[in-house]
Amino acid sequence: MHLVPRLGSGIPLVARTHEMRRLRAAFARAERREAGAVLIAGDAGVGKTRLLTALGEHVAAGGALVLTGRCIDVRDGGLPYLPFAEALAPLGSSGDPAVAGAVRSRPALARLLPQSGEPAPMGPGEHGQVSGGEREAARRPRPEQDLGQLQLFDAVLGVLTEVAESRPVVILLEDLHWADPSTRNLLSFLVSRLRAQRLLIVGSYREEDVHRRHPLRGLLSELVRLATVEQIELRPFGPADARTFVEALADEPLPPDVVADIVARSEGNPFFVEELLATNADCRDLPAGLAEVLLARLERFPAETRRVLRVISVANEPVSHAALAEVAALGELELDEALREAVQHHVLVIEDGFYVFRHALLQEAVYGDLLPGERTRMHASYAARIRAIPQGRGHDAKLAFHSLESRDYVTALPALLSAMDEAEKLGAPGAALRHAEQALSIWDAVPVADRPDGVDELKLLHEASYFAGTSGEPERAVAYARSATEALATDAPLDRAAKVWRRLGEALLSLEGTLDEATQAVDRAYELVKDTKPSSVRAWVLATRAGVLRAIDQPGEALDSALTAVSDARAVGAVGAEASALITLGTLADSAGDATAARERLRQAIRKARDAGALNVELRGMYFLALSYDDQAEMTEALAHAARGVARAEGSGLTWSSYGLELRARQLYLRYLSGDWPAEDAAGRAGRGVSSAVAARILANWVLFLVARGRFDDAGRLLPGLRHQWQADIQIALSSGDAAVELAFWRADHFEAVRVTEELIAWLEKIEPWLLGGIRIAALGLASVAARAADARLRGDQQTADEMVSVGRRLLEHGRRCAVDGTPRSGTLGPEGHAWLARLEAAASGVSGPGDPALWSAAATAFGYGAVYEQAMCRYFEAQALLAHGLPAADALESVHSVASSLGALPLRDAVRDLAHRARVDLPGVTPAAAPVAANPLTDRERDVLERVALGRTNRQVGEELYISEKTVSVHLSRVMAKLGASRRAEAVAIAYDRGLLTTPAAGD
Repeated sequence: MHLVPRLGSGIPLVARTHEMRRLRAAFARAERREAGAVLIAGDAGVGKTRLLTALGEHVAAGGALVLTGRCIDVRDGGLPYLPFAEALAPLGSSGDPAVAGAVRSRPALARLLPQSGEPAPMGPGEHGQVSGGEREAARRPRPEQDLGQLQLFDAVLGVLTEVAESRPVVILLEDLHWADPSTRNLLSFLVSRLRAQRLLIVGSYREEDVHRRHPLRGLLSELVRLATVEQIELRPFGPADARTFVEALADEPLPPDVVADIVARSEGNPFFVEELLATNADCRDLPAGLAEVLLARLERFPAETRRVLRVISVANEPVSHAALAEVAALGELELDEALREAVQHHVLVIEDGFYVFRHALLQEAVYGDLLPGERTRMHASYAARIRAIPQGRGHDAKLAFHSLESRDYVTALPALLSAMDEAEKLGAPGAALRHAEQALSIWDAVPVADRPDGVDELKLLHEASYFAGTSGEPERAVAYARSATEALATDAPLDRAAKVWRRLGEALLSLEGTLDEATQAVDRAYELVKDTKPSSVRAWVLATRAGVLRAIDQPGEALDSALTAVSDARAVGAVGAEASALITLGTLADSAGDATAARERLRQAIRKARDAGALNVELRGMYFLALSYDDQAEMTEALAHAARGVARAEGSGLTWSSYGLELRARQLYLRYLSGDWPAEDAAGRAGRGVSSAVAARILANWVLFLVARGRFDDAGRLLPGLRHQWQADIQIALSSGDAAVELAFWRADHFEAVRVTEELIAWLEKIEPWLLGGIRIAALGLASVAARAADARLRGDQQTADEMVSVGRRLLEHGRRCAVDGTPRSGTLGPEGHAWLARLEAAASGVSGPGDPALWSAAATAFGYGAVYEQAMCRYFEAQALLAHGLPAADALESVHSVASSLGALPLRDAVRDLAHRARVDLPGVTPAAAPVAANPLTDRERDVLERVALGRTNRQVGEELYISEKTVSVHLSRVMAKLGASRRAEAVAIAYDRGLLTTPAAGD
């Protein structure tokens, strides 16, 4: 008896009520313009596709547009953006004028939508360098993320956002464990930009396939930290649900023992249940392994059907009838009958006229059962068909795949090179890298006579290094660049050798701790061209060398190299190199203290870069121009230039390019200082298409806002990940380290604050001693040192107090040493540096006793250049010091409270209110705490005193906390005992608790 289950959309959705409820809730939020993403994880066959199908049916019934895309396992490389191309295809062919207009207005979508035409090549204006080097012939952009990729990402987000204005959009992406690097980058970018769109993204992946080294694992760990992302783990059925599922699938009632056997053998996996049930009612003889279960079912089919299934398994994608007829070598009637058998028994399904296995797991089992020779022949047949019939987008990638698997390396090599070029045009550097690596792996196996013209191993190594760098893998970029230098022939042309060594230098500059080696590599390139005639290569070597020399603090030689680069560039018309060298000249002028000359050079470079269409060089110039004003604490101008740079980056599609990100990071930090705090989280989220290190550059600044606003849990989730990125960029260490110290301070975990301060300083001393940022670190840490010392004195713990005094001295000395031995970018310590130095001295004054109000007042004045939040913090500590010395502090408290309230700096606001309450100062707009409901004979001050006595404080300690004398505390206690009829302090506390006049103190008070 054959029991063919009811498959497809007719499969009952069993035991998934909770998951569907969560998915429907996510869609409901998306309808309310709360865009989100859901990641569904589960074992193969557990029902992820069925769940997505049910969701699609539900939302489509509600009027949503459902776009579905699937990843496929093309192994080694993949087809760039395949699931997105499939999902967005309906937009390209839509008859809706609004949708068609949205697509037409974004030419970059041509890379995904065949209906829009071939991918547009990049214009010459898109290829400017950003940090001292431009690719030869200016055919590629220099930033870490390819320009075309960034434009494509923005276009996809834009079209989805626009379409979603008229109806909710739901994107369903299946099998993300097979996603190629480009798909992962685009998914990450979209998810990180979810804001107020009516958009829901749902993706599924096989949990068991995402092992520790799987490329999807890192992306998942980043995505799940986003507030807009929700995870659903789809588990196998329990015994009761599995039984229900079996009974629902069967066309007729089954004996109880058969049901029990299927439930036990399937282990709750719905697909296992389907396969066991479809094989035979009596499946006792089936092996336990999944592959054997699947193959056992196929053994029932005729030989022709099994052959067709084997042919389809090799294709590894949906297969047309014509392709099957050619590769399977069957007659039309035989092929029809074989396919009919497979379709009727639900082994194959038909999608858009193509045949595909109902489950990828079944395809894998069939493919794995092929004999080696059989597999090679079938791959060769597919390769021959692809060569004969153009396949459209992905033609070369498919040909390369099948040729590699059939060991036809002569065909595979040129196909890989073409696929690499296509991936680059599509803005998919990760896929291009995979193709370059595959070409390198078979290079020696291809006879010299059969290798493509114009390509050699050296060029491939250069390409691999470039693509590794642009796809966020700097270590591999360096490895390939080093291999290229080793592959250089002794008689190689000087220009070519110089390019190779310059590439190594540029790759090394992206890593921490490799500056010396980068310098050596660039020097090697310079030695090769220094005596040659002016050329584009020589101009770029000189420009790169100028930047390196400036980085290693050799301004004189850097100046000479930059001036020579400008001269060479003008002689040969290399405008990009000229603009890059002019930027270096501008930064050198800034370092020499001539801000006027620096800014003129930078403006000149920006104009030249803009005229030449060198967008990346233009952004680099705009960044350093903003930095020039920032160095002098000219906040208004610095913010204006940073804002213009960010707008230029966004308008040119370079939002997340190297200097686009740096401009955004600088703007974000300036907004933090100036008190122009963004209202939404969007400002602190980088596009996930960029590397994790660059994304951390934005997050490290954003976490400062989170701490200052009191979003401690959010900050606490981000900081551990940022700690792992310290080595990637010293600015990440400084900003996130500062945030970690301040978070611990506001949480009153002063031990942790001191620990983080000392850890960060010790780390910096190994990396870059006496960095100016160390002044700020030491100043922030001293606040917690002083708090620990004061608490120790209150508790009579003189040992801890003395220890904190010692720590305070070390931090003070470190901060002072940074101010003396640090190297300001502008040559002398600027206003911000002086302000932090003043705060350092003020904070140190409070370690051995109450702080010095005059020093805190001086620090607050020093921050008057526009650092609103830091100035308010100094005023807060000034108020503490004033009260500790018995001086009035109402003006300082009111000032701080006003700033904190306007900024939404809740920790500072609440701290000021607490301080004002203890000091008996009424703040404008703050309603005094309501009296307890129960009749309370105690005044507020008497209650304050008794609360601290209940915590074990002595009269002296209570007085220090409430800024009153020890004698006044004694008077208040006498009145309390008289009112409560108590003869001792402890008795007064007990009576107050009994009457509900005091509440039990919280742990840690």
